[in-house]
Amino acid sequence: MRILMIEDNKSVSDMMGMFFKKEKWNVTFAYDGLKAVEIFKTDPGQWDIVLLDLNLPGKDGMEVAAELRRMSQSIPLIMLTARDSESDQVLGLEMGADEYITKPFSPITLIARIKALHRRVAMNKEEAEKGGQDEKFDVRTTHLKISTTTREVYLDNNLISDLTPKEFDLLKTLAQKPMQVFSREQLLQMVWDYEYYVDERTVDAHIKKLRQKLEAVGPQVVQTVWGVGYKFDDSKIDED
Repeated sequence: MRILMIEDNKSVSDMMGMFFKKEKWNVTFAYDGLKAVEIFKTDPGQWDIVLLDLNLPGKDGMEVAAELRRMSQSIPLIMLTARDSESDQVLGLEMGADEYITKPFSPITLIARIKALHRRVAMNKEEAEKGGQDEKFDVRTTHLKISTTTREVYLDNNLISDLTPKEFDLLKTLAQKPMQVFSREQLLQMVWDYEYYVDERTVDAHIKKLRQKLEAVGPQVVQTVWGVGYKFDDSKIDED
């Protein structure tokens, strides 16, 4: 695995460097926001995961996240920060982070989160390799088509091209079982691939961003079931 860690605290970087070495992962460190953007844009496709601190010199982490997302919608992004307010967490997730981890954090926990996120991306790639061009869209509903092979999503034949990895996984999970209501806890387990992270605001923030992207091209198909969770429903779109 090739990791870009953007962190201005060298002691934290050095500590994580030892853990990455034990895992036999390759890591490049950037200690300020400006340098991080320069490193990333040389070849956005070379990275498997980006770890991003928010309190950075040169360029704020939120700005860096926005720039990275403009260059790559698919790069898995984990934010690391001492900002633990709800507004900061929601903003970070809305800026395109797949996960948000507050400091101080356990290195072992961070390693587990990285593995879980990377495993989810790898599973999608494996499904893509098994798929054939004749069966390009493996999830189909009345108005939606999803291809795991190409990670393309079409709503009423309009391409949604800017979904992050977690947004794609969320939509696919919901659309695979139309009308089924998923609780936030279920979505955390199925999409984030671990059971112990109980901050359900993570799901809400990603759903909010996903809805904005859906509404930009077509009807809203992700519905809230108050007091329970979310469901996919495009059955009533054609009704007057």
